[in-house]
Amino acid sequence: MKFNVISIFPEMFDNITKFGVIGRAFDNKICSLSTHNPRDFTSDPYRRIDDKAFGGGPGMVMKIEPLELALHEALSEQNNLGLDKPLRVYLSPQGKRVDQNLINQLALRDGLIFVCGRYEGIDERFIERNIDLELSIGDFVVSGGEMPAMLLIDSIMRQIPGVLNDKESAIADSFMNNLLDYPHYTIPREYDGLKVPDVLLSGNHKQIQLWRLQMSLWRTFKRRPELLQSRNLTKIESGLLEEILKKESE
Repeated sequence: MKFNVISIFPEMFDNITKFGVIGRAFDNKICSLSTHNPRDFTSDPYRRIDDKAFGGGPGMVMKIEPLELALHEALSEQNNLGLDKPLRVYLSPQGKRVDQNLINQLALRDGLIFVCGRYEGIDERFIERNIDLELSIGDFVVSGGEMPAMLLIDSIMRQIPGVLNDKESAIADSFMNNLLDYPHYTIPREYDGLKVPDVLLSGNHKQIQLWRLQMSLWRTFKRRPELLQSRNLTKIESGLLEEILKKESE
C-alpha cells in the first residue's frame, strides 16, 4: 500500500510512521507514506497557500494552484510505482461518513492520496477537478485533515496482511461483523473484589466462544442497537440475545 498525503504540516505524519504496529509495518516496507507540502509549490516569497474568500466571510481559503501542483507530484510518485489510478480522497466534514465497511474497501486499493484541508476549507474548484471521494470521520469539526487522515491510514493498515502479528486481531475488531467487541480480561484473576468471569477460566473453548458472542450481542444492543438492524441474526445469536435480555430484566 502506497500512501501520499498533501498537507501544510507534513511533520505531523512523522508520529504515525514511528510507533506501534503501524510504525513497524512502515519499517518493514509493508506500506509507505510520502508527504507533499503545498507551500513548496508557491511562487511568492511568503509561501502563501491561502487567501480571503470571495463574497466575504470569516477565515481564509486554501488556493487551488499550490494544491494542484502538490497533487501532480503525488500522482507522479504513484505512477512511477505502476499505480495508474490512485484514489484521491479529501478529508471534509461534508464528506461521506466513514465506517468499517468503507475501510475494508479502501484497504483493497494499492494507492491512496489524502488531501488535508485547513482554515475554512479549500477552493471548491480543486475538489471538482481532482477529488474522487470526500470522507468525514464524524459529525464534528477539527482544525485540519491531518488527524483524520492519520486515523484512516491506521485503520486501513490494520486490514493489510502482515501488519498485525495475529491476523485474527483485525477480524475480531469491533464493527467487522456489525457487532461491538466483547469484554477482555487478564491477570490478576481478582482485583479489589472484581473477578474474571468463571467461563473464561473454565478451559471450555466452546462455552467461551458462546459467552463472547453473547457479550458482543449484548453490548451492541445496549450501545449501538442500529448495528443489529443491518445484521441478520442466526438462530443461535437470537437465542443468546434473548437469554441475556431475560436475565437482565429479572
